[in-house]
Order: sequence, then C-alpha cells, then structure tokens
Amino acid sequence: MRAITVTAGVADTLRLDDGWPEPRPEEGAILVESLAVGICGTDHEIVAGEYGQPPPGTDTLVVGHESLGRVLEDPTGTLRPGDLVAGIVRHPDPVPCVNCAVDEWDMCRNGRYTEHGIKELPGFARDRWRVPPPFAVGLDPGLAEVGVLLEPASVVAKAWEHIERIGQRAEWQPKTVLVTGAGPIGLLAALLASQRGLTVHVLDRTTSGPKPALVAALGATYHTGPVAELEVEPDITLECTGAPNVVLDVMCKAGHNGIICLTGVSSGGRTIDFDAGALNRTLVLENNVVFGSVNANRRHWQLAAAALGRADPEWLAGLITRRLPVEAYEQAYTPTADDIKVVLDFTR
Repeated sequence: MRAITVTAGVADTLRLDDGWPEPRPEEGAILVESLAVGICGTDHEIVAGEYGQPPPGTDTLVVGHESLGRVLEDPTGTLRPGDLVAGIVRHPDPVPCVNCAVDEWDMCRNGRYTEHGIKELPGFARDRWRVPPPFAVGLDPGLAEVGVLLEPASVVAKAWEHIERIGQRAEWQPKTVLVTGAGPIGLLAALLASQRGLTVHVLDRTTSGPKPALVAALGATYHTGPVAELEVEPDITLECTGAPNVVLDVMCKAGHNGIICLTGVSSGGRTIDFDAGALNRTLVLENNVVFGSVNANRRHWQLAAAALGRADPEWLAGLITRRLPVEAYEQAYTPTADDIKVVLDFTR
C-alpha cells in the first residue's frame, strides 16, 4: 500500500512509501479507499519540519488531513460500500475535557486532542484508511470530484455558526460581508456568505488568475489594495490571511456592532507600530466583537456537506487548480503562485 510520509519534525523528509502496512482494525470499523487528499498550509509546515507529531512509538507521520474516499466495508451499517465519505480530522482528548465530553472537540480546553495527519494520528494520504463511525461524514454522490473540499468548508461552517450566535446578542440584520484573502478558506467563506443572501466583498492581493472570476461568479465584488481604501463598512468580516497588518486593518474597518472572525494564523515574529488605544476605543464604542475560530466538530462537517451540496459543482471545481497523481507527490507539495487548492489524486 502507498502512503505519503514524513519524519516528524525533520525538514525535507517527505517520501512515498510503497510498502506501508494496511490500516489496523483498531483505527476504526469503516475501511475506506482513498480518492483524493487536499494540501494546505499546515501540510507545508509539516513538510518543512515546523509542525507535526507522529503516533506514539514511531517517528513517522502519514500526512494528509483533507480527505475523500469510498467506503469499502462498514460492519456497523453506518455507511454502505461505495458511499462517498470524508474523515473528520480531530478526535477528542482521552480525559476528556468538558468540551470533548460533549463532542465539541474543536473547542478542546487542554490540548490533548489528536488529529489525522497532524498530531498523533496517521493521516489520509494512503491508499486505504480506517475511521470510527462517529468520525465518518457521508457526502452526496455528486460531490465525487470536489468533496475533498469538505475539511476547509467545515472550518468555514464553524466560523459562520459562531458569527451567527454572536449576532444574536442584539437585534441583528447584517447586510454586508468582507472576506480578506481569496484562498480556499476565503472563497468558501464567500460562498457561504452568498448562500445567506448577503452582499459580499472579497479582498486579495492577486490581480490575475482564477480568483477574480470565482468571486464574480458568486455575485460578489473583488477588490485589491489596502483594506483602509475600501468604501465598505462591513457588518461581518472574515479575515482569512493571517497577515498582521490586514488583521489590524479589518478591526479598524468594521461597522457599528460589527463582528470580525479571524481564521488566518499569523506566523509571528513581526512587530507593527500601531495605536492600540485608538483601536480599543473603536472596538468598545462601536460594540464590535473580534474572535478566533479554528477546526470543526461533527455538526460543522455536516453543515459544510450541506453547503457544498447546494453549491455549483463547476464553481467548486474551479477552486482545485492542480490535481496530480500520487507519484507526483513532490510536485504536489511544492506550492506555486497560482495555487488555490492542490489535490493529490489516488485514482490516477
């Protein structure tokens, strides 16, 4: 069996192992044949040796946390052979904390959760994998070409759920959304905003390639340039770049009672000179809320599956800018300037 692996914590050890063992039964009752694995910034950090923890007793980590496969067998009857399925990435900690105890592992309080392809669980970049029934999400058969987008869509679905919960603090009739960053998370955030009937603005530094057309196809407006120059005071902002200057700018740009959701992760190590007092004054006097959001629980995965099912499949396919066979794994894990989503195809 083929698997894409790294020596955890060691840069430039990405490799294709043709003799990887079959998934162990204790990994889960549902046996799945891989169709595709998506690649994101977290994967690039793992390949660079900056992140990633192997399962106990080994220094090798199978990568891949954005999955799509077909069920080969499920003795529990939860799914049927041939069903399209994705594996939920995070599993709860063994204690468990108060959140993991109620299946809200995305809000784990003690950090002892595990994650496929990231933290102590083997990833999905292998020909076959197993998963327990509670961590398998069935997909509409029509999503066979694009269902690998479910993991990033689940992150966005959680962000939107929390935005809407916060919005209920008062009478709330949002109209305008600003999304900063037109990568997979940003574009999917814009998709879910458009599905809510909101006026959507997307800002990105790219002026060419597929991004402007993808935004336009949603009926949204594409912008480049500084946040401060936008003639928009958004009710909702989803910040998807993690760029420190953009993070600060969207806090200053929000409208009254605005909600700013931060989904991008900053690398740190950069200092910006800004007026913290003025920012504090704005946030307080305008009743603004700034919060961070990461990962997703099963409820969010199901919401994401429903959102993808309502989307135009051709639009979703436009997010996948490179689809490469497993043997071209080195090329797949080497980012290029025009990438939106790169997919490793296990069927080719």
